Amino acid sequence: MASQDSPSQKAHYSPPWNNVTIIGIAGSSGSGKSSLSRAILSALNLPWVAIVGLDSFYKPLNEEDHAKAHRNELDLDAPEAIDFDLLVELLQDLKHGRRAEIPIYSFNNHQRESKTTSLYSPHVLVLEGILALHDPRVLELLDMKIFCEADADTCLSRRLLRDIAERGRDAEGCIKQWFAFVKPNFERFVEPQRKVADIIVPRGIENTVAITMVTQYIERKLIEKSKAHRAELKKLGSNCENEPLASSVAVLEQTSQLKGISTIIQDMDTSPEDFIFYFDRIATLLIEHALNNTNFGVKTIETPTKHVYNGYQRNGEPSAVVILRAGAAFETGLKRVIPDCKTGRILIQSNIRTGEPELHYQKLPIGIQTQDCVLLLDPQMSSGGAALMSVQVLLDHGVAEERIVFVTYFAGKMGLNRLTKVFPLVKVVVCEIVADYEPRWIEKRYFRC
Repeated sequence: MASQDSPSQKAHYSPPWNNVTIIGIAGSSGSGKSSLSRAILSALNLPWVAIVGLDSFYKPLNEEDHAKAHRNELDLDAPEAIDFDLLVELLQDLKHGRRAEIPIYSFNNHQRESKTTSLYSPHVLVLEGILALHDPRVLELLDMKIFCEADADTCLSRRLLRDIAERGRDAEGCIKQWFAFVKPNFERFVEPQRKVADIIVPRGIENTVAITMVTQYIERKLIEKSKAHRAELKKLGSNCENEPLASSVAVLEQTSQLKGISTIIQDMDTSPEDFIFYFDRIATLLIEHALNNTNFGVKTIETPTKHVYNGYQRNGEPSAVVILRAGAAFETGLKRVIPDCKTGRILIQSNIRTGEPELHYQKLPIGIQTQDCVLLLDPQMSSGGAALMSVQVLLDHGVAEERIVFVTYFAGKMGLNRLTKVFPLVKVVVCEIVADYEPRWIEKRYFRC
């Protein structure tokens, strides 16, 4: 019989942002695509909806084309102006749950800027642009295709107002571009996209019926994903309650001193000051133990008494990621052990209606993927849902699974088995194994609220 650590026994986990729902909105310049996108986002009123403009993917210009663009003589409305290869690559990254770096294009300078916008974990992505439904590779990735329609006079007036106010153009240059490039390219490339659209939306944001249809479709997709995610979590826990702990789980040796500290921490009559003092002590012990999972190399030194000592030094630097807000209780202990440790934050909260863990915020240290070891800090683990999601966030940002060490004070056996079945190479350091669904009381006592 294969052990729990065998690769064949590895369980599958898919976070809610995997296979993101992508809505494509195309239409003439000035037809109301951006306004419609914002109206959909506003109607959904969710933190996991993002808008990406196709304009961000204009190709970098050479010196000659750059000069033409400033003279309004460069065709920016043809498919050749868009870097569809990069767009498809980034959409595929998002479909697979990975982070994507979205380019930033300056219309005033007619150049792609050196910095990018990081996009990660949207559940819904709206791609809007005049050619959003043009490339067959993009069409394969879209879940809904919308064509935004408006009469030519309205489009021209909107484009004039926008380009003069926002892009530093003059009226003469805008009209020159309209008749030289925009109008003929609409007939050649933009209007044919109506044939592949699922919905044609006239009147833009005035068309409340169409906005309602789109938002209801997206809401149904999100409900389906939520149910699938919760079902997957339940399935992960159904077969592992009675299994032995994986070898990757290290439980601190229950010495008399450790039992004494735990007694003080768990005593409901312990004063707030003593609780913080002793929890900081045990956090220090846990982090010190976790650092045994980092790489050490031999180092020979000379002692103050002129003796040679063959010791060890850590190869590479560790970093830490705090699962908010409870994980912040580990920070004093972390600073005692690694004063200059690079630290990131992840905020995961359970939905009050469904109990599903939801990722609300993540800010990771720069270069975390190159760190020798990443400590993931959370003082309590129950079902393991937040732990699974946090590890997945690190993996999506390039951290190798075997470099992650999950550090916790309390953990339920089912949560530990869930985590190690899905991510068998992740190390876990825990002080005590407790009931699977113990309330999260440590953060309340530590932060006095």
